Amino acid sequence: MTDASSKNPADSRNQENKNRLRYTGRLLLVVLIVLLLAFSALTAVRILALHNPKQPQALSDREQTELSKTLDTQYPERKRLLRNLPYKTEPASLDIAAQAAILIDTADGSILYQKNADEEIPPASMTKLVVMYIVLEDVKQGKLSLDDKVPLPPESWAVNMPSDASLMFLAEGQKVTLRELLQGLDVDSGNDAAVAIALYVSGSMEKFVDRMNSEVQALGLTHTHFVESSGYSEKNITTPRDFAAFSRIYLNRFPKVLSEFHSLRSFTYPKAQNLPDWQAQQGDGQAITQYNTNKLLGILPGCDGLKTGFIYESGFNLALTAQRKGTRFLSVTMKGPGSGSTEGNKYRIHDGTELMEWAFSNFAEYAAVPGSDRTYSYVVPVTGGKKTSVRIIPAEQTAALTVPFIQGADPQDAAAQVTVTAEIPSYIDGGSLQGTAYGTLVYKLGTTELQRIPLVADRSIQKAGWIIRASDRIAALTMKK
Repeated sequence: MTDASSKNPADSRNQENKNRLRYTGRLLLVVLIVLLLAFSALTAVRILALHNPKQPQALSDREQTELSKTLDTQYPERKRLLRNLPYKTEPASLDIAAQAAILIDTADGSILYQKNADEEIPPASMTKLVVMYIVLEDVKQGKLSLDDKVPLPPESWAVNMPSDASLMFLAEGQKVTLRELLQGLDVDSGNDAAVAIALYVSGSMEKFVDRMNSEVQALGLTHTHFVESSGYSEKNITTPRDFAAFSRIYLNRFPKVLSEFHSLRSFTYPKAQNLPDWQAQQGDGQAITQYNTNKLLGILPGCDGLKTGFIYESGFNLALTAQRKGTRFLSVTMKGPGSGSTEGNKYRIHDGTELMEWAFSNFAEYAAVPGSDRTYSYVVPVTGGKKTSVRIIPAEQTAALTVPFIQGADPQDAAAQVTVTAEIPSYIDGGSLQGTAYGTLVYKLGTTELQRIPLVADRSIQKAGWIIRASDRIAALTMKK
């Protein structure tokens, strides 16, 4: 006989299964709630991080080098020594007697005017600027001192120079410093000084010429080549464009060279301290004062350099620079006409004045914040990435902009009215790729757009896992795209 109060085993198993399912369901619900809470917390944290992006860690030297290589590849204009103006202008109608010419803004390398700028012409004594560049580079690196006493081998004596060469009148036994040689090289355009420097720096003219050519090649001057250091040879060759690019580098790298050398009106040599012992009793009796071959010094307002050149094959050349109210322009005129130095200088003065007065009347340099480097960088949130922010920077230099005089009282007033606006997204989705443009820097003068520069990521940020991406999709809804 069966006990009615006893339970059916099948019913017990069913009940246990129901209890187990009920427990599992509750457990899953708890897990789901916990996951939802965790996901909500993660989303809240991501929202907070994305709305308040932190400054990314500074790039290491290696990362900075990689960034520069990436930008140089993707934006080749970064490496251009000279560039066309980034806005349209009416071509200038100028009366330039020289056969070839170019006019640039030294700050940003903008070309304002050009005439046969790629014609290959001997630079003549403008060559001496490359000699000065090499010396000043070695001084900067501590290899030389301007106070060095330079020996004068016979090849550098004035008596051994061609009869029509420009000279500072070096002679046997004289005591001369490297500084004095540079002064004689510039003011007197001394070919003897060019030889003395070449032999002192490199030991031979051949080695020094190799150095000259390697330097200009490293600077990207593909139409410039030298066979000697003075400029006397017609086999030295350059173009107005190449030489303007070189002169811009030279001035920006060694700005003090203008006051120390190129703006000197005269140079007197040899003085008593320069004479050999057997001539010491003559005092300054042998001293010869020569006046700077750049006749625009003291005539053209703001002119403080740079260098003349003449041989019959080149005509009358002139690399000229002037600065007014913070703006510096530079011109190179080559194959200038003239039968004799008086007429040649007349045309040099005419062309230089024509170019510079036109430039200063029509353009000025933009300067956003005096004393700053005028660079721009912005931190932008990154959704769906392993990092929550990235820095975007200009793909090109932003330190200077040549501004046209199209409004305002004068060119400087126009430059002061330039506005710079950054067009930046609220966030970047799915990580970032180094060098990719995510924004734009816009320069305007009134309603006229002058320039647009891409703002690019300074580093790559990898895409995050699906949980972060899902969280950031919700976070992105709180941000304006």
